[in-house]
Amino acid sequence: MTLKVWDAATGECVATLAGHSGWVRDVAVFPDGRRVVSGSADETVKVWDAATGECVATLQHGNDPWDPDGVNCVAVFPDGRRVVSGADDWTVMVWDAATGECVATLNTGHRDEVNCVAVSPDGRRVVSGSADETVKVCDAATGECVATLAGHSKGVYGVAFFPDGRRVVSESGKTVKVWDAVTGECVATLAGHSSTVWRGGVAVFPDGRRVVSGSLDNTVKVWDAATGEGVATLRGHSDEVNCVAVFPDGRRVVSGSKDKTVKVWDAATGECVATLAGHSGEVNCLAIFPNGRRVVSGADDKTVKVWGC
Repeated sequence: MTLKVWDAATGECVATLAGHSGWVRDVAVFPDGRRVVSGSADETVKVWDAATGECVATLQHGNDPWDPDGVNCVAVFPDGRRVVSGADDWTVMVWDAATGECVATLNTGHRDEVNCVAVSPDGRRVVSGSADETVKVCDAATGECVATLAGHSKGVYGVAFFPDGRRVVSESGKTVKVWDAVTGECVATLAGHSSTVWRGGVAVFPDGRRVVSGSLDNTVKVWDAATGEGVATLRGHSDEVNCVAVFPDGRRVVSGSKDKTVKVWDAATGECVATLAGHSGEVNCLAIFPNGRRVVSGADDKTVKVWGC
């Protein structure tokens, strides 16, 4: 089972990372752009050399063949030294990216599978969303939960920090919520999708003014984070949209779909400027390299692909 790396400008797949034995649920890129991390239904987190495609570390999240606990989500700390993962066994674990050692299990208090994680820009906090309908904010140093963001009525499948580190966005059911992570107050609800916003289906623009979401209604929506108003709907996928991400310059959005494609959009015009085709299964997760030139995607075909953009 593989990962693919794509050139975002040409749409060319520049690397395929193979090694997972289960479908790939999430991917992230290290700040230096040299490594990619993936989480899989095979209970592992893998760290890859983005240039060679070699797996340089395998982090074992679970070991019980009778009670498999697939990894649903991964994120990288800003210093590039640690990785955080969330899994079906309700846990959020922090790993040393160099040694592969688990250095902490966060005391989130989640009571169901953990579907999504994100790290604050300063690396001091980890936010997680769960099928228990809550979002938890934990202190990365102590592992203790410092805030519970409650208000969703369905499982939470996507979370992200705003650049200011104070606000968090989460998605559940058909809605996206913006929270003050310090007070726990919901400051905006973004409603407009006609179907569920799925795992990995929410991201924040670098300026913090807009949020993007992808839905099982086949669309990608861009929202004003302050007013909650929808400002654009991007149409072109022929099936459910599972995941979205924003380029570092804020000018483009990328989405992955059950239609097995990755699409790159002009955020201003809503035009699809590239379609990256090569996966043989639905695309579950996406991440963009810090230089904005490559996109990494993971899919049901058990691969991770890197594309040039």
